[in-house]
Amino acid sequence: MYHQIGLWDKQPSSNYLFPKNYLQKKVVIDIDGQVILYPNFFSIEESDRFFSDLYDCIKWKQDTIKIFGKKMFLPRLTAWYGDEGQSYTYSGIEQHPDPWIPQLKSIKSKVEDISEVNFNSVLLNLYRTGKDSVSWHSDDEPELGTNPIIASVSFGATRRFSLKHKISKDRKVHIDLESGSLLLMKGETQHCWQHQIPKTSKSVKPRINLTFRVIK
Repeated sequence: MYHQIGLWDKQPSSNYLFPKNYLQKKVVIDIDGQVILYPNFFSIEESDRFFSDLYDCIKWKQDTIKIFGKKMFLPRLTAWYGDEGQSYTYSGIEQHPDPWIPQLKSIKSKVEDISEVNFNSVLLNLYRTGKDSVSWHSDDEPELGTNPIIASVSFGATRRFSLKHKISKDRKVHIDLESGSLLLMKGETQHCWQHQIPKTSKSVKPRINLTFRVIK
């Protein structure tokens, strides 16, 4: 079963500052977890400014992973920021946090207001071209605890975000995440679903994604 999320034909300008209770909101998944999309969470001006600042200021790096004993570069650049001591390990990669910078604190504050969660860390991914991607996975590492809340913010080019159920393989959801969007993944989502950013042959500009987390 394939489900394509479509947004509204007519949308208010992204420049409009929505009060908290009037933000556009779309429930993407409400079975075996909850996934909520806020497509215009940041204005166009905010999104452009944050993209430019993060692109220039973040300490980007290209990590390596082992696949069948062979060391390979991740097909994207990454960075890990957070409170002191909030280290994180995924795919055999151990991350130690760089301290928060003002731009990240500003984004985090707005995300925390809508999610009602105090995040202590964030993983950043820079997708430079359509060849950059992240394969199917769940954010279910032990450091995140049971039923973690993950807040995913996108700036820059629109990229396809896909989810598939771990047991009911025909249950899939595809969302085109636009610049300034916020996607909240809650409840059992990480235990019941996997997600990915697939490669694309289309010519796309860079995209920066931030996933705010709570390390236990």
